[in-house]
Amino acid sequence: MAVGRIPSRAGRLVLAAAGLGLVLSACSSSSSTTARTAAQKPAGAGTVIDSVHSSRYGTILVSASGRTLYMFTADTSTTSNCRGACVPVWVPVTTTGTPRAGAGVTVSLLGTITRPGGSHQVTYGGHPLYTFVRDSADGQVNGEGIDNFGGHWYVVDTAGHPVTAPTSGTAGVTSGAAGYGSSGTSSGSSAGSSSGYSY
Repeated sequence: MAVGRIPSRAGRLVLAAAGLGLVLSACSSSSSTTARTAAQKPAGAGTVIDSVHSSRYGTILVSASGRTLYMFTADTSTTSNCRGACVPVWVPVTTTGTPRAGAGVTVSLLGTITRPGGSHQVTYGGHPLYTFVRDSADGQVNGEGIDNFGGHWYVVDTAGHPVTAPTSGTAGVTSGAAGYGSSGTSSGSSAGSSSGYSY
């Protein structure tokens, strides 16, 4: 009966080395994939998106410091169309990590897009988020309904929908500097025009 040849010691070493090479190659490939995946996500402490009740617009999104957040109708779920001269007026909400949900905010609606230049902008319900330069204090909603830079700007509710009109019983109240529950200067005032951006 024929008996197969038993590999020599040198042969066994060659086979062992070949097997080790396959294992190392697989590990390297796995590490590369992990690195690519990590590079696609913002790293670091995530920006907190909070909410507050407005007597005019219901419960709306605000930053962790209390500034009103807006969406832009010219945007898509993957692209911000606020660029160039728009950015100093409507400031993108960016993050260096995965965005975090504050009180009343649904974490599954939070996301990010990558802006030109590589920064990560926070989205909610598919809407990239912004603050408005004329909201100089917490509680101001001076940007609501403005037609600016090729689209309209609206506050966002906690369901991820733009709020395009005051809630029931508050019609006729203008956005202004007096806070969420008070009327004030209209967002279309001459002060805005003289600042270099038109409505």
